[in-house]
Amino acid sequence: MKLGLAIALMSATLLAGTAYAAEKRWDGADDLPVNPLACSAGEASAAPAAKPYDGGQPTNAPDKAGKPISLVDVPKLIGIGYFNATTKGMQDAAKALGNVAAKTDGPTEAKIDEQIKFIDNYITSGVDGILFAANDPVAIAPVLKKALSKGIHVVGYDANSTPNAREWFVNQAEFNGIAKAMIDSMANEAGEDKSFAIVTSTFTTPNQARWIAEMWAYAQKCHPKLKWLETVEAQEDNNLSFNQATTLINKYGDKLSGLFGMTSVATPASAEAVTKAKLCGKVAVVGLATPNAMKPYVNADCVKSVVLWNPVDLGYAATYVMRAVVDGKLKPGATSVEAGKLGKLNVVNGSEILLGAPFIFTKQNIKDFDF
Repeated sequence: MKLGLAIALMSATLLAGTAYAAEKRWDGADDLPVNPLACSAGEASAAPAAKPYDGGQPTNAPDKAGKPISLVDVPKLIGIGYFNATTKGMQDAAKALGNVAAKTDGPTEAKIDEQIKFIDNYITSGVDGILFAANDPVAIAPVLKKALSKGIHVVGYDANSTPNAREWFVNQAEFNGIAKAMIDSMANEAGEDKSFAIVTSTFTTPNQARWIAEMWAYAQKCHPKLKWLETVEAQEDNNLSFNQATTLINKYGDKLSGLFGMTSVATPASAEAVTKAKLCGKVAVVGLATPNAMKPYVNADCVKSVVLWNPVDLGYAATYVMRAVVDGKLKPGATSVEAGKLGKLNVVNGSEILLGAPFIFTKQNIKDFDF
């Protein structure tokens, strides 16, 4: 987290995070205020305060309400199952809307410098809207602000930027909801007093940093005997994720009882490392991943819980949000937006559109999903 943003949020952190200030946050977490959910359904949770709209606005955007528009989607990287699924959702939405042309283009590695180049090129070539999933929330901001200054609409999904660099962000699930699902699953599978490690992409990737921060807060509140060992970076790379998980297994031996995978690449790679080490049933793997990538490990009883949402729906929602923005149907101060077959989606946290609650794939239901 950059110093300026941290200072700006210091007072909010003191108010929202006082109970969690005594112990250092796990590596890979950010320093924003946290709002851990209740430990059980019978407890009351503190609701976050409503926030005014905090997104940016384009300069002199042309009036294309109801007219055909061209969109480009620049995700963290292309060629992996997760973003293939979000792309499918965007194409489904474009077809349903009938007046949207959308394409996905981006780097083949999750590198922010490359992502910025792709966005800059599309600003030059000309599009009506840019969809993005950020590799770094701060580093991507200048090029997104450049797009806004050129009258191009900007909507994020999956991984946010600083709010004023885009108009809206489609959040797949609230960060504290994912944190609760992840930590509860680990405590249930590994044990309340066991030790775990985390395989993430980078310490600056915005969604994973938020999840880890909320996991830290929720664990302290609801599972205080769980022990964090280490967080390692794996760059959304399958081989590196496998190697990092294997290194953690070898480094900590019997002390390691669980691995969290924070990406759709890290989770199956961690499961493969546990399988190769013949530790299924001894080292729990809990993480975020697409069901198709996890079916072999779930069906082999090496993984019991996969936490996610439907990325096809996420891409679909992002496209509908962009269309609503262009049409003037989604403006600052709105409380909801219509998203086709998904129905009405709510606005939260000022300028975020919430897709819904996280979903847990298990051996009983994973066969029903194909993405």
